[in-house]
Amino acid sequence: MAALKQLHAPLAWVEGRWQRDVLLSVDASGHWCDIAADTPAPPGAEVLAGPVIPSLVNAHSHAFQRAFVGLAERREAGQDDFWSWRDRMYALALRISPQQLRAVASQLYAELLRGGYTQVCEFHYLHHPADAVHGGQAFDDELDMAWALAEAAEDSGIGLTLLPVVYTRSGFGAAGLRPDQHRFKADADWAWRACQRVMAAGLPRVSAGVALHSLRGASPQDISRLLQQVGGADLPIHIHVAEQTAEVADCQQATGLRPLQWLARHGQLDPRWQLVHATHAEAGEIEAVARSGAGIVICPGTEANLGDGLTDLPGWLAAGVPLTVGTDSQVTRGWVEELRWLEYGQRLGLRQRNVAAAPGVQPSSAARLFDAAVSGGARAAGFAAWGLKRGARADCLVLNREADVLRGLPDEALLDAVVFGSNGSPWQSVWVAGRARPWRSPQRVGDAFEAAMRELWRSDR
Repeated sequence: MAALKQLHAPLAWVEGRWQRDVLLSVDASGHWCDIAADTPAPPGAEVLAGPVIPSLVNAHSHAFQRAFVGLAERREAGQDDFWSWRDRMYALALRISPQQLRAVASQLYAELLRGGYTQVCEFHYLHHPADAVHGGQAFDDELDMAWALAEAAEDSGIGLTLLPVVYTRSGFGAAGLRPDQHRFKADADWAWRACQRVMAAGLPRVSAGVALHSLRGASPQDISRLLQQVGGADLPIHIHVAEQTAEVADCQQATGLRPLQWLARHGQLDPRWQLVHATHAEAGEIEAVARSGAGIVICPGTEANLGDGLTDLPGWLAAGVPLTVGTDSQVTRGWVEELRWLEYGQRLGLRQRNVAAAPGVQPSSAARLFDAAVSGGARAAGFAAWGLKRGARADCLVLNREADVLRGLPDEALLDAVVFGSNGSPWQSVWVAGRARPWRSPQRVGDAFEAAMRELWRSDR
């Protein structure tokens, strides 16, 4: 397809290295149709003011939890852990409406764009009305909550991969869900129907896959049924797994296997699968996942906030398992901090530096993690290509060389400084599908978010 627009970058991160005088051609569908280095800017090309890098996919998001950020950071008595946090989070899950979800998600997605993400994988399990368990009125459309997320993505301009979640039980051996989980109820048939409807809607920059909440939240029969429905369709399949030690112990007691062991043996893993967190992984499990071709999604900000633990990053990298990052509970909303904490967690645990680096191959920890996240993010979102390459959507970030952290640095150190030295978002523009997105969201988005927050938490003041 012929180029509709041409952008010219003095410097761009292409194929894992900095290249000069890069001409980026955008076709009518908003995808890169050509990437050419060492090419002078032709007449009519838009010359970009700074170095260009790929944006990232946010591979794991619960948008509604943006409304809970900052509201669970106190301990009045007893022990506080993931499970006590979850019980408090349910107070939000049980009350948020489609209109409030749109307001919260619109604010979040604008923040994610500023944080350098241009696609978000929404792990969506808030399906039903808040009072459905009490016989309340059903939504006019069973996907009202999903459409609220799609509308929020359109409000901000971010791309969205919607992942309807199968959630049928509260734990291993449970007959169903707890009363405070009633909004989540969805079997494999429901999730597959939702996925098909989202894809059929033909919304711009909106795609779909499927998800299973976890091995404790979905039975082996649920998994088999969902895989039967999906068949050979090339769609992403996401699942929470091995996030908590209690989950690992419960799975062992119920099945005789650790969660990753069970999935590797019975889950029919293949490259479509994305294993979210995969925090508590042993060497044999890492090897089994590597053989399957499945990827992992690590959420360092949330995993730190919830006290989950540290995964074996050197093990996953050495095994060549595709990996990327996500914002999960939204306590962090930019990929710089996620990549920084992915490396810093390892440094603290191992008391070493540059743990992710690969001497002789890629000595930069930042570059190795960044390239992994670019590639792994494509798979998590269900795309054949992502980044500055032909066929990928024309998304990118233009760095601000006048940002304090980048001033005076040699070119080869720019990515290292972005990840390990910047405070926030050291870029001057964010591009989606060949268009620069507004740096600030409209005032109405912030106002709607504030109004939704007041409504949601009025009874708690």
